[in-house]
Amino acid sequence: MKLRLLLTGLTILLAGTTLRAQISGDAIGVHNLGPGGGSPRYGARPDFCAYCHAPHSGLNIGLWNQKLTTQSYTLYASTTEANTGMQPVLNHDSNECLSCHDGTVGVGNTVAYGQVTMTGTMFTADVFGSNMQPTHPFSLVKPLKTPIDVAAVLRHGRTLDTTGAVRMIQGNVECTSCHNPHVQAKDTVSLNFLVKDSSLGAMCLACHDPTRQIGSQVNPLADWTTSIHNTNTGVIASGSHLGSYGTVQKDACIACHAPHNGSGAARLLRAQNELDCLTCHNGGTTVSPMLAYANVGSEYQKRVIHPLPTSTYPHDANEPTLLEDNRHATCVDCHAPHASQNVGTAFPPPPQIRISQKDIAGIYASDGTSVRAPAVYQYENCLRCHGLSTYEQSGSQWGYLPAWAVSYSQALDVIPQFLPPSNTLSSHPVMQTSYSTLTQFSLRTNMTNQNGSLGSRVIGNQILCTDCHNSNDNREFGGTGANGPHGSIYDHLLERQYVYNTPPTTAGGTVGNLQTSPVLDYTGPYALCDKCHDLSIVNSSTSWSGHLNHLADGFSCATCHNAHGLGAVNSNFTGQRLVDFDLNIVAANPNYSLPISYTYGSPNTCVLACHNYAHNPDGSVSRLMARKRPGTKK
Repeated sequence: MKLRLLLTGLTILLAGTTLRAQISGDAIGVHNLGPGGGSPRYGARPDFCAYCHAPHSGLNIGLWNQKLTTQSYTLYASTTEANTGMQPVLNHDSNECLSCHDGTVGVGNTVAYGQVTMTGTMFTADVFGSNMQPTHPFSLVKPLKTPIDVAAVLRHGRTLDTTGAVRMIQGNVECTSCHNPHVQAKDTVSLNFLVKDSSLGAMCLACHDPTRQIGSQVNPLADWTTSIHNTNTGVIASGSHLGSYGTVQKDACIACHAPHNGSGAARLLRAQNELDCLTCHNGGTTVSPMLAYANVGSEYQKRVIHPLPTSTYPHDANEPTLLEDNRHATCVDCHAPHASQNVGTAFPPPPQIRISQKDIAGIYASDGTSVRAPAVYQYENCLRCHGLSTYEQSGSQWGYLPAWAVSYSQALDVIPQFLPPSNTLSSHPVMQTSYSTLTQFSLRTNMTNQNGSLGSRVIGNQILCTDCHNSNDNREFGGTGANGPHGSIYDHLLERQYVYNTPPTTAGGTVGNLQTSPVLDYTGPYALCDKCHDLSIVNSSTSWSGHLNHLADGFSCATCHNAHGLGAVNSNFTGQRLVDFDLNIVAANPNYSLPISYTYGSPNTCVLACHNYAHNPDGSVSRLMARKRPGTKK
């Protein structure tokens, strides 16, 4: 009996020695609520342990002494959260922490000693109130569910942290899973009572598992280790409040996500949707060095931009891949932030998706609805909006929209434009390789840069959507700005100038945007065409003699050519050479009871009326109404 008492006393003595060693110096940190303890709110009692614990007369768990909160909370919820929160259990870990941190019970309001006289106020960021929506989920309904990006061992009451510091509390996620209230500086940089050093996302990765695989499911964290957001050593400005560790790489998850007091509606984002990205991608005010091409914010200051979400149509991570409103185009509709990689100077050949879009989802062109996750080809990602998506909208802010003679039911669906139903119709080779057997006289060997010099991109059998729809100063073709269709000074988010004719504003008036005898190079109105086609050849008889007169008279390429392709079988068009007609500019030939048509051959024949001239079925051209109608008297 004496030996047992001796051992018990020795155990208590050793425990006390260990405790004193543990809390020496700044170990207890701002939880030292005694006078001179360094807390922003402190009391008159010198025994700082007594603010939370009472050796006698405390509450039944942990000898708890602070009066407990009975606040009811709005809990975290999102469309991607598999688990459901519940109100914290009274007198358990999270409830005890919130007895100070929800602000409803005065600090120092003790069970054993009554209200201790207190001075000062808590930091605002440490008072959460009743809204726990912007705080990491805790006190979850058991058994826990573990979607593919969450470690399976959580169901068994464990985490992936081999040190045992990040742990489950009675098989659940609680405040003390991540915070040790007795030691402020286990993480010597982030002085937030963390249970371990959390640089490089260490604490997040104790529960969120990038390596997990379940059949064909897509793990959104699968390529985190090689992503630019995990490898970027750029320095984060100290006043930006994007984490404690100083660089994008070391801040890792918390550069974008806030475990407490997030600003986003869900997913703990530091800001709403695209603003979360633009916090850094704004030209170097937040991260240094921020390369010029990473400054996407400047692209959204241009005249034509990809439409950002509105409060009516916000982005949601669980939304269908086939989007139903093309005014909604946030950053993460085209980029997967956990996987996106820095492209450097390496670009995969078309039509493969760019590695800055790695792991983003797309839509199969074959049917326009089936999901491909991740997308393999760049255009598959574009088809989230620019395919069978309903409620597509056009507007003057994006540029003039022609009314094509070869039409189809959904004007903004590009799938039939790029995937003609037969080889009798033509398209630019975006969704399929070029099948034309016709000689392309004007086609260059390489695409030109924005200054007209020959670039490194060889013109192969396929091209990308972004070869035309791109930032006007993108770095791939000689600029310094971001690649991709974020914003442009040109209509339709085009990389270079491409002028359309527009209908007369009054009956019988002049067609708009006529540029007679235009400059035919990279500085002119058809600079976009000049990127791949030598316009001096287009304007010569080598290609077609009529180009010379039409361009000299000021008629746009778009009057006669549909740059995407001909999107439906039409018996009046043989379809070669992308020849279509803008019905806002041309009209039916009044001399004949024939629809507008085009036949490719020798000679090429248009039947229509334009610029006061009749184009006749026999290939002749005459002044309008100069010929009689068949079957009528002179």
